[in-house]
Amino acid sequence: MSFFTISLFSQKIRVIDAYTDEIIEGVTIENKKTGTKKISNCYGEVTLSVKNNLEKLLVYHKNYDTLQITTSDIDKLVLLNPRYEDLESVVLSVSRVAERKQRIPEQIEILTKKNIDYLSAQTSADLLNNIPGVRVQKSQLGGGSPVIRGMESNRVLLVVDGVRMNNAIYRQGHLQNSITVSPFVLDRTEVVFGPTSVVYGSDALGGVVHYYTKKLNYSKNLTFKNDLFYRHSTVNNEQSASISSYASQKKWASFTNVSFSKFDDLKMGKNRTHGYEDWGKVYRYSENTKDRFYENSSVNSDPNVQKNTGYHQLDILQKLMFPLHENIDIILNGQYSTTSDIPNFGKLNDEKDGDLKFSEWRYGPQERFLVSAQANFKDYKSILKNGAITLAYQNISESRINRQFGSLDRTSRFENVDVFSLNSDFYKSLTKKGDRKMYYGLELVHNKVASKAKGETLQISGNNIVGVGAMYNADTRYPDGGSTYSSAAVYTSYRQKLDNKNTLNVGIRLTSTLLTAEWDQNISVKIPNNKLSLSNTALTGSIGYIYMPVESDKISFILSKGFRSPNVDDVGKIRSKSGNLTVPNTRLRPEHLYSAEVGYAKKMLRQKNHFNINVYYTLLDDYISRFPSSEFGTTITYDGDVFENEAILANTNLGQAYIYGSTMSAFVELLKDLKSNVSLTYTKGKSYDFHQPLSSIPPLYGNVSMGIYKPKYNVALECRFSGKKKLKEYNQIEGIDNLDETPNEEGTPTWYVFNLNSNCYLLSDLRIQFQLQNIFDVYYKEFGSSLSAAGRNVSASVAYSF
Repeated sequence: MSFFTISLFSQKIRVIDAYTDEIIEGVTIENKKTGTKKISNCYGEVTLSVKNNLEKLLVYHKNYDTLQITTSDIDKLVLLNPRYEDLESVVLSVSRVAERKQRIPEQIEILTKKNIDYLSAQTSADLLNNIPGVRVQKSQLGGGSPVIRGMESNRVLLVVDGVRMNNAIYRQGHLQNSITVSPFVLDRTEVVFGPTSVVYGSDALGGVVHYYTKKLNYSKNLTFKNDLFYRHSTVNNEQSASISSYASQKKWASFTNVSFSKFDDLKMGKNRTHGYEDWGKVYRYSENTKDRFYENSSVNSDPNVQKNTGYHQLDILQKLMFPLHENIDIILNGQYSTTSDIPNFGKLNDEKDGDLKFSEWRYGPQERFLVSAQANFKDYKSILKNGAITLAYQNISESRINRQFGSLDRTSRFENVDVFSLNSDFYKSLTKKGDRKMYYGLELVHNKVASKAKGETLQISGNNIVGVGAMYNADTRYPDGGSTYSSAAVYTSYRQKLDNKNTLNVGIRLTSTLLTAEWDQNISVKIPNNKLSLSNTALTGSIGYIYMPVESDKISFILSKGFRSPNVDDVGKIRSKSGNLTVPNTRLRPEHLYSAEVGYAKKMLRQKNHFNINVYYTLLDDYISRFPSSEFGTTITYDGDVFENEAILANTNLGQAYIYGSTMSAFVELLKDLKSNVSLTYTKGKSYDFHQPLSSIPPLYGNVSMGIYKPKYNVALECRFSGKKKLKEYNQIEGIDNLDETPNEEGTPTWYVFNLNSNCYLLSDLRIQFQLQNIFDVYYKEFGSSLSAAGRNVSASVAYSF
């Protein structure tokens, strides 16, 4: 929304971008009555000649939405909203402030609110799976771990509304934290590919996923808007509902959302084109719960139903904005997400002595609570000219509960993380034209981790668990005496538009981290001195160059250095998986990354068709990977299992490795309403020292879609596909890629599926959507996943605004 007032004593105005505050040259302002036109100069300035304050004006530019105003609405500044079209897209995440995509050398993909509504994904993790260059791994239905450029988990940074979600216990394997951001509150999602350590610091190696919730704006008059949404899906009997309420006026704006989703057990596809008739089928399952006891596993009446995958989730969000000063807005942001217990499907299928190993293996409720206060500065003073200061607190709770068949011993482990953060991100134009900008900021983060464990010997009566007979000591997942992880950083970057064809970007960041840990009791693993302290300092930076020989072409080059300092999970974790035991490493060092990237983007045929390709090479130095360790002995008993020699692993610095690859995407408007999208991603990664494939390297994958897009309806057919990943291309030491979940004769077979998506606006405020996914009911697994992908799914949803 744009608004304007004008002093009748002045006729000179300046036209700027509503997001970036950049001046806009070549804007036409037309007097509708007289037909006279004026065009803004290189400073965005226009001098108007008007007779009264009721004359109607049209303000338009090819890259911006047309604005119709009267002269009484004009102030010294006229704000235009940009159109979201490829090179003209506004990017919010790279420098934490709004800027043009054509000025940024990094590869960026953006999902706007319109895209998000169209995709109608069940979770925010599923939403990411639709972005070119991103794959999502799943170990259970209540999860989703994004893989970007061969990296995932603690090498990919998740951010929501400017606050980093990554914390001290983000692990190296797979994470499910991305589902704790509800897709029903998202205004846009941006993915920045490659290391962005200048602005974001540690963890931002593979890329940054930045979720933005509903944007708030003031309105001239009191405004209310409510949204209702409901969706049902057949493949897991999904029931999702969301209610939103938005209100605003001159001095405040508010947004409230409550959403709930319930999922039953997921059905897999039945059409096994690869020829492996039994792959992934669930013949036996555990009926055990926290209250019910069954001595043996049960027969699954339908092996194509993945028993123990269902769960439910509740999300609540409240945002409030009000002015503190005419140039400062305060945004208060509260978010809460919680789930039911989530069965760990991958672990519940582990076998031992010819039967299932675990009678219970579930995550307790995954809770995320965030509260933040953000001060947004716009055209303020001195070094606080434009930007934001964000103060935030987060609390994350998670737990793991397991018990083996043939045992009454149940072990529970609980983790609680408190995160305090302060971000200050600003920029200042060094020239009136805005062709030189300085960005600067600081970040302070403190993590406090509490880890507890308990062992219970259950009492049973028939099939009921009636109490606890005895307690026993159990190893905590992380140091039971508590641990902390803190970081402090300052950064600055400079962007200069050398001329209409050339732009230079440089940046540098200094980060210091401190980790402390203390063990009160060592049960399975004896830690020397029971204490640990690690401090690290790193200087990172990037230099980027953009060349635009013509307005429709962009060639970019970027060299970057990133790093990741070991966190509490890297250093102090004890856990077992796939027959291996991971133990702490008290001498772990940071891993460093050096990256080179070349990108090319082009707009064609009346600027309506887009083509993008990015090619990169990444060198990892002192990269961290699981490797056999004898620091705590060659035989360790843990949770009733005995681990010896090479089955005992620790996160270890292993020298150097490389990852290279490319992502190509294209948008083609074949006819006026007939449009097509294509994307293809290729990734390879290997260690130099051990000549072993790296984990998290997906096979070739992509998608092709074609659809008819009308103002009142759209319908599109999509094909998603993935190439083969051969057995020799797997890292068989770490176990991250879940090789045991594939038909081991050849690794992961090729697959492709077809989806149909349609939207229809019955009224301006009533939208219905129909989706037919995996039309041919093909059986497949996403790379690295324990969970088989959904079979044929019919999904219907309705959205109503009032």
